[in-house]
Amino acid sequence: MGYTDQRFDVNLSILYTELPLLERPAAAAAAGFTAVELWWPWIDTPTPAQAELDALKKALEDAGTQLVGLNFYAGQLPGPDRGAVSVPGEESERFRANVDVAADFAASVGCKALNALYGNRVEGVDPAVQDELALENLVVAARAADRVGAILLIETLNKPESPLYPLVSAPSAIEVVDKVNAATGLGNAKFLLDLYHLAMNDEDLSEVIEKYAAKTGHVQIADKPGRGAPGTGELPLEDLLDQLRKVGYDGYVGLEYKAADAAASFAWLPAEARAAE
Repeated sequence: MGYTDQRFDVNLSILYTELPLLERPAAAAAAGFTAVELWWPWIDTPTPAQAELDALKKALEDAGTQLVGLNFYAGQLPGPDRGAVSVPGEESERFRANVDVAADFAASVGCKALNALYGNRVEGVDPAVQDELALENLVVAARAADRVGAILLIETLNKPESPLYPLVSAPSAIEVVDKVNAATGLGNAKFLLDLYHLAMNDEDLSEVIEKYAAKTGHVQIADKPGRGAPGTGELPLEDLLDQLRKVGYDGYVGLEYKAADAAASFAWLPAEARAAE
């Protein structure tokens, strides 16, 4: 039990950031991992040149790494933005332009989970107008994900670090998941359960797991405080992952933590437990 029976993947947008994007899959593989995830890697464009998409696909394949999660275009992330689906005007249009690009890329590498970050509240815009736009865009995204056999993920962030982001509790994200599924009838919208963000919101993590594991499509972890590797903070991550396993979650667990030296930061996880079976 504990860490050794989980399927971990490395988030290459927060770890190995000292390396160029195309070198990161090989670095994760060198540390023993076979699965990786990414935020949208081209923060300045929702529609990169096909050659750039092909180069990333080749880097993943050459390293023998499986991409298991990919964000849709989310604005300047890392940076001030927290997604685009609810942001009127140009950002919403960029999101729409990205939907099929991201879905087609996911299909090309066998990635089965696409994360759509909701977007910050915009000063002077009625939240109800933003929520209506978000639902429209998420329905488009859910249909595109379904077309390539993938799920659509909706993520809770944390209020201290993302004060303008409206989904800062598990129930708030679950409500959006349910609305998207009701609108599409596809049932492929799922909760992205990030234990770090939920802990930063002072939620009862065991209760969230108990209540929402069945609606969870992906899990991410980091320790609190500091968003470091497991064991650097106070969260009982091993116990929480055990609980997730017991209530039926058998998907991937994304390592979305900060570390000055990624390779050294994996000491908490035995080398033989790093390949995702």
